[in-house]
Amino acid sequence: MRKWIRLCFVLYILFLVKVIIFKYPYEQLAAIAQTWQKDVILEGLGTANFVPFKTIKMYIVYADRLNSFENLAGNILAFVPFGILFPMIGKKKSGFLDVFANALILVLGIEIFQLFSAFGAFDVDDIILNCFGAVSGYVVYVRCRGLFPALHKKLNMEDEDYGAYFEEN
Repeated sequence: MRKWIRLCFVLYILFLVKVIIFKYPYEQLAAIAQTWQKDVILEGLGTANFVPFKTIKMYIVYADRLNSFENLAGNILAFVPFGILFPMIGKKKSGFLDVFANALILVLGIEIFQLFSAFGAFDVDDIILNCFGAVSGYVVYVRCRGLFPALHKKLNMEDEDYGAYFEEN
């Protein structure tokens, strides 16, 4: 059971990378990659948003003119599955801090890659919204695991069987 959840998690991470980093057509990405020089990094720093809530406020103020809802909701909803799947893939119980820290590391990695690659724009608000999405997913996971006790019990039994195997051998 856990291997299927791990497979889903890996496919989900690959989907995230495709949607967030490699969202443009291949030809456009190749053209961007051909322009990589020191100037690209400086340009990325110039367009980056390091001010928390700046973009979020802009989306709220100009909600009637921008695709605000799609951007805000998309940044949150994209990471809800992370908060649900991450606690299910580990052999040890993953708590709130584990989910948050791992989501933060993933999101920081994506944003830093965007900063230095020009395959997107660094925005601290994306980090805030993505981590909020992962934490929201974790809340859903915690609330719903009581609704599916058989699944939760099976995952816990797999942990015990795995540990017992190593104790015996």
